[in-house]
Amino acid sequence: MTKILLVEDHEELWDFLSRRLRRRGFEVALAHDGQEGLDKARGEKPDVILLDMNLPVMDGWTVARTLRGEEATVRIPIIALTAHAMAGDRAKVIEAGCDDYHPKPVDFTKLLSQIDAALLGETAEARDATPETPPG
Repeated sequence: MTKILLVEDHEELWDFLSRRLRRRGFEVALAHDGQEGLDKARGEKPDVILLDMNLPVMDGWTVARTLRGEEATVRIPIIALTAHAMAGDRAKVIEAGCDDYHPKPVDFTKLLSQIDAALLGETAEARDATPETPPG
C-alpha cells in the first residue's frame, strides 16, 4: 500500500485530505508541525510527502531542504501545499527541494494526479515542458 505523509497544521484540511486519501486506498501518516514531519519522514519512509510550507516549530521550507540533504530521504517526492500562489512562488518551492507545487485551496482531483505523477517519478518541470497534444 502506498504511504503518504501529510504534514499539515490545519485540522480541517488534514482531516479532509486524510479521509479522502484513505478512501482512495492510500495509507496516511499525519504530522502537525515541521519537526514532527521531519521525524516521521525519517522514520516511516513514506512514498510521497504532502508538505504545508507554513508550519509551526519548523517551516516547510526548512523541512524540504533538510530532507533533500539526507541520504535516507533525498529521493522521497515532496509536493508542497501552500496558500502562496503569487508569481514565482512555485519556483521557490521547487528550489527549496519540493518536486511539485499545489496551491490551496486544494483541488483534490489535481492533487491525486500530482501524487500519481510523483509515484511514477515525473517531475513538475518535465510535465510542464511536455506540450499537450490537442485532441485529434
